[in-house]
Amino acid sequence: MNAVLKPRVAFRPMQKDDLDTIVAIEQVIFPYPWTRGNFMDSLNAGHSCWVMQQDETIVGYAIVMMVLDEAHLLNISVAQAMQGRGLGRLLLEHVMQIGRQYGGLNMFLEVRPSNTSALRLYESMGFNEMAIRRNYYQAKHGREDAVLMGAAL
Repeated sequence: MNAVLKPRVAFRPMQKDDLDTIVAIEQVIFPYPWTRGNFMDSLNAGHSCWVMQQDETIVGYAIVMMVLDEAHLLNISVAQAMQGRGLGRLLLEHVMQIGRQYGGLNMFLEVRPSNTSALRLYESMGFNEMAIRRNYYQAKHGREDAVLMGAAL
């Protein structure tokens, strides 16, 4: 028998004390990272902010904004050293479940077309392309479009 074990992780609400670690992860994995202020604004606004831990170490985080029956995934990230292990899928499953618990019927997100690993993950989780947002993201040479995706919860 050839069984694949899921990584053992725990989820908990994000705290202000987590922001130093989160911002450090963000700065490594993104060319245009969120700032500490962006994360603080999300916490203060009451968005659904989560961290994923493995052995007490933060290995990922996600922020979901609920608007009526829609969940908008604002940020989902896994620490660079932990990528490629299925943690992004576990984190996405978690926040989709949270969206359902808050009464969400659909989840929406934007993703860079150049982020092919994220696109593959989202498609495998039932997200479909809905539109292109032109010049949405800052890029090294001007702006980059965003793919707007959505999935039923």
